[in-house]
Amino acid sequence: MRARDTGGYTLMELLVTMVILGILASVAVPAYTAQVRKSRRTDARTAVLDIAGREERLFSTTTSYSSTPSDLGYGVAGATFPMTVGDGYYSVAVNVVPAAPPNQPATFTITATPVAGKGQDRDSQCATFTVDQAGKQSALDSAGTDATSACWR
Repeated sequence: MRARDTGGYTLMELLVTMVILGILASVAVPAYTAQVRKSRRTDARTAVLDIAGREERLFSTTTSYSSTPSDLGYGVAGATFPMTVGDGYYSVAVNVVPAAPPNQPATFTITATPVAGKGQDRDSQCATFTVDQAGKQSALDSAGTDATSACWR
């Protein structure tokens, strides 16, 4: 009679371990990915609010808004919007409508949208962030439905 070697794992034990790890990964990875997308939204909100503040600062001295980044203190001369912000997950565009006498004041709208192919474009809950000259914040989901309350809190 030979003594049985008990120093290793059986194939069944390894398979059970692999199944458990697979189940844990299938829950953890999507949750982690969703949390990363949610945290990147901060880049978009911060960028549009920063640009809006710079627009108001420019307006207080020149009585006009600008859609040129260098006028707002960004980048080199000749740069234009849209420009990417943060780690390149969002693109920010500025739309300026000059004043039209006698009673239409100048306005601006700043919009941040996810850059395609970077993963943030799969964020279906908060697809775009917008701020205007009145400070009105809004957001849309990927279907174009208002998601302001969920995205700007």
